[in-house]
Amino acid sequence: MNKIRTRFAPSPTGYMHIGNLRTALYAYLFAKSQGGDFILRIEDTDRARFVPDAVDFIEKTLAAAKIVPDEGPNHGGKFAPYVQSERMDIYKKFAEQLVADGYAYRCFCTSDDKNHADDKNFGGYNRHCRDLSPAEVEKNISEGKSYVIRQKMPLSGETTFFDVLHGNITIANSELEDQILLKSDGMPTYNFANVVDDHLMEVSHIIRGTEFITSTPKHVLLYQFFGWELPIFIHLAPVMGKSPVDGTISKLSKRHGATSFDDLIKIGYLPEAITNYVALLGWNPKNSCQELFTMDELIQNFSLDGLSKSPAVFDYAKLDWMNGEYFKKMSDEAFSDVANEFLTDFDAERRIFLANLLKTRVAKLSDIPDMIKFLKNRPPFDIELFTNKRNKISPEKSVEIIVSAVEMLENVDDWSFNTLNNAISGLIERSGAKIGTIMWPLRVALAMQKVTPGGVTEILYLLGKKTSLERLNSALNSLRN
Repeated sequence: MNKIRTRFAPSPTGYMHIGNLRTALYAYLFAKSQGGDFILRIEDTDRARFVPDAVDFIEKTLAAAKIVPDEGPNHGGKFAPYVQSERMDIYKKFAEQLVADGYAYRCFCTSDDKNHADDKNFGGYNRHCRDLSPAEVEKNISEGKSYVIRQKMPLSGETTFFDVLHGNITIANSELEDQILLKSDGMPTYNFANVVDDHLMEVSHIIRGTEFITSTPKHVLLYQFFGWELPIFIHLAPVMGKSPVDGTISKLSKRHGATSFDDLIKIGYLPEAITNYVALLGWNPKNSCQELFTMDELIQNFSLDGLSKSPAVFDYAKLDWMNGEYFKKMSDEAFSDVANEFLTDFDAERRIFLANLLKTRVAKLSDIPDMIKFLKNRPPFDIELFTNKRNKISPEKSVEIIVSAVEMLENVDDWSFNTLNNAISGLIERSGAKIGTIMWPLRVALAMQKVTPGGVTEILYLLGKKTSLERLNSALNSLRN
């Protein structure tokens, strides 16, 4: 068996959509699982939609996702160059070969030729130039008329190809347009360039979305015209999104939320969690219920028979869960590093302490600001918070407890967590009250909210002595008034 070689061939027309990332990931995982090679190729023939920084962005995204090409624009390889706009002479040579062999022809029709260039019976072009005589062709060329090179499709019969997920797929040749292979400026079309490159770069398996199924017969015919061996096709089902408004399912788009790798990173998901989650959007490990995978584990477990031909639904709640599991596995120091931009109001020791509190409570990093904003600015006083029937707390009872706490805390010199923990434990023990009875009014006085990351002792430590006493005394004054 020849060596397994897969490729990811994005167009640099924008940033990395989740569907693109999944295609790259599956191609990478399959190649690596089989000891093969993974190629990055940039298909930049659509110059009108070219985005200058998109190639660098693609490279950075793959690096962040730990998808490492064996060959590509910045990775070397014996089939360089790996950017299509740098391979123009190659496409011209093969297009001319098809013309010489009778499988393609020069078409001189322009968009202004209304009688020639539009016919629904032939997929958009009525094949006006298909049977021009050699003399007519030479005359047009000598007159300086520009032309494209079109593929000469069979006029009858069918083209069948096998897809790993979908089985045999057959399309009538009568439905196939005489597609353009080479534009008048010499630039190849996608459908031509990718076939030439896949063959020359010895790609064995082509993994891409189902939107390319209808184009594949055109590609298959090109392989046949050239006498080349067909690669194996795997067309992935689309990634769908669920509407947050009415729950309807449709192809994943921006109306569903963040849909690019970069957008997800910006709102605080870890690259490795995104990659892990995307791997499960259409693939399941055989004989395993495992959901959390390192990249090495994905490679070890990946196989084509684990792919599904049914669409996958991108579930942000599931991604939240998975990202949270990755946070929980991190050391406090590592979490402090990734969350650093949200923790700059605290010294190094308190950042690590706060990281320990947050990493088990947040689904994504962008959750942090709302979760800890009370530490920077306490919300407005709300007397309703000082009534809690379960803990038998009232505003009057709260005053009594806060007074005792202030008297005790004013005498604490070592404002460390352990010292504060012992001091609060002593206060509870001396009061003879339940823990909740003491903790509720103190938490509310310090944070002015019911739920906080960490309890009273943690809040005291994070706020520091001065701010803690200021907040407790402020709450006392408001309660008394």
